Amino acid sequence: MKEKLQRMKEEALKQIHSSDKLEKLNEVKVNFLGKKGELTAVLKGMKDVAPEDRPKVGQMVNDVRAELEKVLEDAKKKMERFLREEQMKREEIDVTLPAKKNKVGHRHPNTIALEEVERIFVGMGYEVVEGPEVELDYYNFEALNIPAEHPAKDEQDTFFIGKDILLRTQTSPVQVREMEKGKLPIRMIAPGRVFRSDEVDATHSPSFHQIEGLVIDKDITFGDLKGTLAEFAKELFGENTKVKFRPHHFPFTEPSAEVDVTCFKCGGKGCRFCKGSGWIEILGCGMVHPKVLKMSGIDPEEYAGFAFGVGLERIALLKYEIDDMRLLYENDIRFLKQF
Repeated sequence: MKEKLQRMKEEALKQIHSSDKLEKLNEVKVNFLGKKGELTAVLKGMKDVAPEDRPKVGQMVNDVRAELEKVLEDAKKKMERFLREEQMKREEIDVTLPAKKNKVGHRHPNTIALEEVERIFVGMGYEVVEGPEVELDYYNFEALNIPAEHPAKDEQDTFFIGKDILLRTQTSPVQVREMEKGKLPIRMIAPGRVFRSDEVDATHSPSFHQIEGLVIDKDITFGDLKGTLAEFAKELFGENTKVKFRPHHFPFTEPSAEVDVTCFKCGGKGCRFCKGSGWIEILGCGMVHPKVLKMSGIDPEEYAGFAFGVGLERIALLKYEIDDMRLLYENDIRFLKQF
């Protein structure tokens, strides 16, 4: 048995010293010291050894195991050290190179503008409400006094998914859904993405954002609308900003108006930014049409209201003096990092 153990130890040492990879060292360990290894097999055959010789043979096996484990560990450390040194030679670090900068992102100009508008209206007691982007024709058109075959449907170049389902062309459907709940009074704004089949250019996109507002209460007048929008313009563009209302037509409001603000670049004197007029158009508004109130279950004899809508991109373009809407969506880091 002693000779067998000696031959086994010599063979194991020979394989350890000839190993040039960590994988080969692991194979030697498994072959000699593993559960099915040669040394383990000797221990399992102890039943065939005379009882008086078992302690001596057991001690011999343990001595060989301890010696092989130590030699294996030393060989492993030596090989790992060698491999690490070789790796460091291949991967030299140039400490003169500049460090990698941690580029932290920030809010998009649209998001900055939206948060500012929300802050202004929430400060005036409004609630921010959202609704589905895939909408029913009823909420997007009919409930807003735009029946089938109405010319306004053609003007909006809608993306229809089916006969009665479409991608909303405005966030006004959110207002209708709120009115149908019957929880009055209402003071809300509805920001969100809308879709129209427009050609892409400096001022148009098939997908953009709107912020529409609605107030429903007793004794609401056009004067309330004018005061609200005048305050909004001052908060957004500066204390000296003035507003001008021009008569217009929208199917869902009567009377209706387009709203201009004094150019915040020249103060209304006329410049390249406002094309010499001194005024910049920003939104549309009007008193909610009695028919719209009726269709939503609200008595127009008891309640009145006003509504307004502004393009979020238009606010961002004006506020940050951006001359091309496409810049907002091209993901050019050179442009976006300015904000």
